[in-house]
Amino acid sequence: MTTLGCCSGPGYSSPLDAMKNGPKEKLLYVICVQPNGRQKPDYLATVDIDPESSQYCQVISRCYGTAVGDEFHHFGWNSCSSCHGDPSCKRDKIIIPCLGSDRIYILDTGANPREPKLHKVLEPSELHSVNITAPHTAHCLASGDVMISGMGDVDENGRGGFALLDSKDFTIKGSWSKEDAKFGYDFWYQPHHNIMVSSEWGAPKSFRKGFIPEDTTDKELYGSSINFWSWKERKLIKTIDLGEDGIAPLETRFLHNPLEAQGYVGCALNAVIYRFFKESDGNWNAEPVIKIPKKKVEGWGSPMISGMMTDILISLDDRFLYLSNWLHGDVRQYDITDRRNPKLVGQLFLGGSILSDGTVKVLEDSELEEQPKPVFLKGRRLYGAPQMLQLSLDGKRLYITSSLFSPWDKQFYPDLTINGSVMVRADVDVENGGLKLDEEFIVDFGKEPDGPVLAHEVRYPGGDCTSDIWLQKE
Repeated sequence: MTTLGCCSGPGYSSPLDAMKNGPKEKLLYVICVQPNGRQKPDYLATVDIDPESSQYCQVISRCYGTAVGDEFHHFGWNSCSSCHGDPSCKRDKIIIPCLGSDRIYILDTGANPREPKLHKVLEPSELHSVNITAPHTAHCLASGDVMISGMGDVDENGRGGFALLDSKDFTIKGSWSKEDAKFGYDFWYQPHHNIMVSSEWGAPKSFRKGFIPEDTTDKELYGSSINFWSWKERKLIKTIDLGEDGIAPLETRFLHNPLEAQGYVGCALNAVIYRFFKESDGNWNAEPVIKIPKKKVEGWGSPMISGMMTDILISLDDRFLYLSNWLHGDVRQYDITDRRNPKLVGQLFLGGSILSDGTVKVLEDSELEEQPKPVFLKGRRLYGAPQMLQLSLDGKRLYITSSLFSPWDKQFYPDLTINGSVMVRADVDVENGGLKLDEEFIVDFGKEPDGPVLAHEVRYPGGDCTSDIWLQKE
């Protein structure tokens, strides 16, 4: 999608241009994962969300993987707004790294955005040639390459490495970095400040088996740091250990304004968000700005149940931050106009582990007066909890899916793997803050022909606030 009246490459000239001139979304691409152990391939679903369509809220096409057990997870594009201004670039290929198998799928959307087709498959050996396993985030670069972060080496130990993929012939060109971080997960680059920030989950040999609580305190199995890289020199220049509150820092989001030298990272296991920022002397630092309180409970594996923050995103005007609190079961909206002091302005419970009809009894809760009730939408109970988030370009609609990672889904929410995921939508108050569930919108992935399946990340054909990175044009 190009800016209206412009033919100068993919995306938009600025975040605010995308917010103002971007069209209302009519199609969504959604990752669909088979529950752990099922002998069927994962696929990318195309969902029609045009209210004028006879196929509204229906899956209209499916592009399948070639193998079983891939674990489609996050995905990106061959080109995005970082290439805006280059008419030779087109946003027409989807890049899907597979967290379970180490394959990388390339899907073509150019011929028919309503029906993506398989273009190419990179087998695991090709990624292993640069000593990377468990590929995660794919971001396009202005250079014409695609960079994919990895979380392990070929022995499934922790390794924060990055593979470069040629966006023309989709071959592995080599490694981006001259050295490694101890662990890897997500990353976001900001060339104007000569910086890239990457985060850490853990070693694939641990998290691929499921959630093993004792592994989370093992420094060889789980990360707790954010890493700062010189963008020009491709060197690791600083690592900040976030400590016990910062175990498994996952989604990493710079503010969209390319002149800003700050952003946020969500730490999963204790539900803490850290703000990272450049100080006046040029050094990078981090500070906690959101901490979701633990709840005292009975009927859980421990006397306290912490949050588990599994996704965050920032609106294109850099005003609101959204997060999913997968273990407690809520989505939250924060006003981040004051970058150091986010203000909670919206909250919506859509499942979770502390529901009023569940086995967990909450004894002390500093936030809620009563346990949240289960949610039913058009007769369908919502199993699991809110997980992946995607915001409309204008910031007025928030799309929410419920699957985290199939081995963990099966462990924490077995009913989810039996009944399948849903995708729901919340209407956003962009003036005062606030979230309201759209009671007429639901996509039920439990009813899929090869389902039930687990719905994960969501993207739009024209790009979105978690795939596109803007550069300051000199």
